[in-house]
Amino acid sequence: MKFKAACFLAATLSIGLVLAGVNPVSASQSQQQQPPKQQGKTEKEKKAGDEGAGQDEPIKLGAQLVTVPFNVTDKTNRYIIDLTKDDLELLEDTTPQQIFSFERQTELPITVAMLIDISGSEKYTLPSERIAGQRFFRRVLRQKKDIGAVVTFEGESVLVQDLTSDVERLTRALDGVEVPPQMPSIGGVGGTPPINGGSRSGSTAIYDSIYAVSSDLLRREAGRRVIILLTDGQDTSSRIKEREAIERTWRNEIIMYAIGIGDPGWGGINQGTLKKMTAETGGRAFFPRNEEDLDKAFRQIDEDLRSQYVVAYQTSNEAKDGSFRTIQLRIKNRKELTVRHRRGYFAPTKKV
Repeated sequence: MKFKAACFLAATLSIGLVLAGVNPVSASQSQQQQPPKQQGKTEKEKKAGDEGAGQDEPIKLGAQLVTVPFNVTDKTNRYIIDLTKDDLELLEDTTPQQIFSFERQTELPITVAMLIDISGSEKYTLPSERIAGQRFFRRVLRQKKDIGAVVTFEGESVLVQDLTSDVERLTRALDGVEVPPQMPSIGGVGGTPPINGGSRSGSTAIYDSIYAVSSDLLRREAGRRVIILLTDGQDTSSRIKEREAIERTWRNEIIMYAIGIGDPGWGGINQGTLKKMTAETGGRAFFPRNEEDLDKAFRQIDEDLRSQYVVAYQTSNEAKDGSFRTIQLRIKNRKELTVRHRRGYFAPTKKV
């Protein structure tokens, strides 16, 4: 899908080339060579070395590190927060990988883009969505650390509020979100330029919106990048395919959550699509039946983001072929636990 450059500039979106999921190691980092082996270590010294292993492992010059945020819960949905590196088993395309670092990660900045479906099917649920979304921003965003944005979509995506740490600006933006009473102009709702261009008013382009936001709004942001999608999941007009939208989130290390909500009279909620898209990115889908459930879903997303681990590993596959590689992360001898993480990443390509 082609995007209009003028729209990007007006909406203050950035375009860059980033291969998400694979972070080149800087020269200064890579020059930290493994110290020469010492002979005749005492048992105490050996034990101390073993305990520190994996937190500062040496890596080869030019090696590629892959970072994987993940959550672990038990059958009662309780977060498991006492894991160690030795509890993990990590495979890439079925090949075991050596873990470079592992830690609980709760302090990294969070960038949240809230994507809100404003097609006709959302008319009666939007008031509740606005209120719950405002509570979420007030509860989650830490001043001068986390940032959020509000994007609406039907046939086209509109940046209602650009990325900001100002919670009041975000809540005011949500106050103005509504289903258009009539066909909007080419310029988008309220004259704000559309992100993905073209007028398809009255339809629903979910995949186009995810692709555009992943490519142009979130890709350069630091820390954890998150999409919260509020929709019934019924895509009627996207030019981008579902798989392309998912792959774009993989490339930019974006976790996606979905809240399946809408007017049952418009065809119900497409739970299958929303569950699939979120699971592929390490997030999950919620299907609230009332306002209390809706607020609970937002609280659950907040808890997920505050209960994450991050593991990094040096891939054993050094080929720079741009191929997609699957990631399997398991907890040893704990099959009853659920681990949620993105399904994989794209390898880098050779520089010409």
